[in-house]
Amino acid sequence: MNLRCPELPLLPGWSFNPNIGRTKFNMNQKFDFIGSPDEGNRALKEKVKPNMFGPLTDKYPSVYARGEVLDLPPWLVFDKQVLRFDAYFKETLQEVRGSPFQIRKVIIYFYLEDGTIQVAEPKVENSGVYQGCFLSRQRIRFPPPMDENFYDIIDFNIGKEVEFFGRCFKLIDCDKFTRTFLNRCGICVPDPISLPSDPYLNMRQKEKEAIMSKKPKRTKDTRGQFLEHDKKVLRFFGYWDDQETEHGYLHKLEIHYFLSDDTIEIKETVAENSGRDSGFMFLRRGKLPKICKALPGPGDTAPYTLLNVLGAGVAGGRYILDPLDRGLNEDYYKENDLAISSIINCYGRKIVLTDWDPFTRSYYSLKYGLDHLPPGKMPRDKSEQVKSEGLKQRQLPPWNGYGSFEDSAQNCITVEPKAPLKDFKKFLKYDRQGLDSHILRFSAKMLSKNPDNCRRRFIISYFLADDTIGVYEVCDGGRTSFFARSPVVLPGQPTFTSMPPLKYLPQHMFVGATVVINSFVFVLCDADEYCLRYMEINSHEYPKANLKLIMDKVREQLKPFYKDFVAEMMPNEQPVLRYEDLRNKLCRVMGDDFTEHEMITIARAFSADCTKDRFDRQKIRAITLTELKRFLWDDLERLREYFLIQDPERSGKLSRQKCYTILRACRLPLDKSHIEKVLDVIHRDEKCDYYYDDILQFFDRKVCPMADTVPINIKFNFWWAAEKEPEAGLLINWCAFNKYLDLEQTFKEMPGHEETLKILEKIEGQEGIHDEKGGH
Repeated sequence: MNLRCPELPLLPGWSFNPNIGRTKFNMNQKFDFIGSPDEGNRALKEKVKPNMFGPLTDKYPSVYARGEVLDLPPWLVFDKQVLRFDAYFKETLQEVRGSPFQIRKVIIYFYLEDGTIQVAEPKVENSGVYQGCFLSRQRIRFPPPMDENFYDIIDFNIGKEVEFFGRCFKLIDCDKFTRTFLNRCGICVPDPISLPSDPYLNMRQKEKEAIMSKKPKRTKDTRGQFLEHDKKVLRFFGYWDDQETEHGYLHKLEIHYFLSDDTIEIKETVAENSGRDSGFMFLRRGKLPKICKALPGPGDTAPYTLLNVLGAGVAGGRYILDPLDRGLNEDYYKENDLAISSIINCYGRKIVLTDWDPFTRSYYSLKYGLDHLPPGKMPRDKSEQVKSEGLKQRQLPPWNGYGSFEDSAQNCITVEPKAPLKDFKKFLKYDRQGLDSHILRFSAKMLSKNPDNCRRRFIISYFLADDTIGVYEVCDGGRTSFFARSPVVLPGQPTFTSMPPLKYLPQHMFVGATVVINSFVFVLCDADEYCLRYMEINSHEYPKANLKLIMDKVREQLKPFYKDFVAEMMPNEQPVLRYEDLRNKLCRVMGDDFTEHEMITIARAFSADCTKDRFDRQKIRAITLTELKRFLWDDLERLREYFLIQDPERSGKLSRQKCYTILRACRLPLDKSHIEKVLDVIHRDEKCDYYYDDILQFFDRKVCPMADTVPINIKFNFWWAAEKEPEAGLLINWCAFNKYLDLEQTFKEMPGHEETLKILEKIEGQEGIHDEKGGH
């Protein structure tokens, strides 16, 4: 290959050599392996294999065949590659007694790019000699009589000795790169050699340990403990029983152990109205000694000890500090001394630990394995027993009839007249919150000897916020207030007593109940939808609306003659019962223990919805196609593309939200309520995912063409509140009611039960057929 560039003219007296930069570059820096420079390069080339330093360091370009690769210069092949060896040499010490020599550790660097060597000595604190660069980077010759040659790579290995300018260095170790490089070159590298002991350093270490400092450290460095355990506090619960002493009582304590500095803080938990300060600090934060015979004197808790005090005083005299700190070391409580049922001595007071918080439990479980310790028992507090025996309910004078009972009682309790206290928490819980009014409304009629009064209609409102009742009369012009909102007392109670009278509660209000308000007798005939739904949701508070309790009571009454009940009440054609039929039968069976509100609850729970939708699928599709035709919309292909983009798996189904978003994004000339109505009639799977092919066919005028319809008011007719909801409970689902009773097992115990079971199965089959048709 000719490397000459024809564009560059040669200067007079110069000739172009194509091998410059390959074989003639810096001849004296070639590795002298065998003899001549070419043979040395060939030997090094054979030893340095390709991929020596990994897959990214292949020095053979792939464009050349193996054996025809260009010879690259060492400064390019081994750029920034250095072999590192740890070594030492002995230096004679003639002026130091007891140490004939010292060991000086050095680091030898061999630069592969040019074969230069550098020796550096790590700096040692207070060594007394100049350290750092021991020998600058240069090529080093062998000692005489081989001083014509230079040190090469094969002259360095663990265990060998090299001599640089009269000093002999022993190689004892190398780094990982050096070991890997020599092994891939075919050079075996022995294991590291330990550094021999230095008699001089050993002597200095003994002298350093023997020297005692004149001013020892007075404080211990606890910053590591603080950084590791800052804001971590162990909390224990305990007590100090001081009831045996005069005027003593049981102290309930909280013990806080701060892990950051091993200090303890104790607080006393004081009950309300106990006559003591609520924020009482039993022990201020500090280290708690295990044994305390007396209060510490001046200097007893100092971190150092004074020796040989000379002179009249410390300020004007001389003193020596104890470097060994052999003074009195007091033992303090640590975290390993605290646990449940352990007793700690707090300056003569025995404090018993009974329990701990969750963080303390997890801390001791992880560190000490203590996770099964049961809480300790607290002794009986005699003062609380005496206090409870001494407290008696205040006896108020009888109510005189002026004002309300609460107002009169408040004036008897305090000298200064004050308004009676109200239950503010109850008010916040049951106050109006948006559409949730927390008012139970009932329609009622008056029971009176006067026939005119019996024809009057009233609305009775029960306010849950303050347990008050308001009565309003319904007349032609609207409604008028018949009884102002106020609490109503239950009838049959003595009036002038010192005990507060019982009042009407929400549990007294239900359909069929009789309420006496201001000497007028009312019967609750019906309730609004909010009242019935609220009582059913909170059925744990209202037993008349608790379906489980009601059906359990009905089941117990029907169990003896269940067969007769089924034979009498079983429907013939449709599996539904009229409200009046089931009510009359249950009233005869249950007697006076069955109320109208319980019957309403049963009817609402097993209601048979027999109404049909105002707009079916065909009507909605006809209206939709008419609207699309009015606004000239016909872009089904783009709508199909949007559906396919949102369905990369081509499942053919999308969620309702995605379908709604796509229909809105395609700018269909349909109102929001119109789109919601369309999605209501689209076919979907059991996971409520919609088939978008059905949506495309729904909008396609070519599939099942339909005649145009008269335009209607879309926003009003498709509004969710446009259709009045049917009144629940007019018809009762017989199959659902009978299934909830779960008394079919009684037929197997009676003769002739097979015929009755066949009839029940027939009724259930009829119910399934009607469900498929969409109504009864």
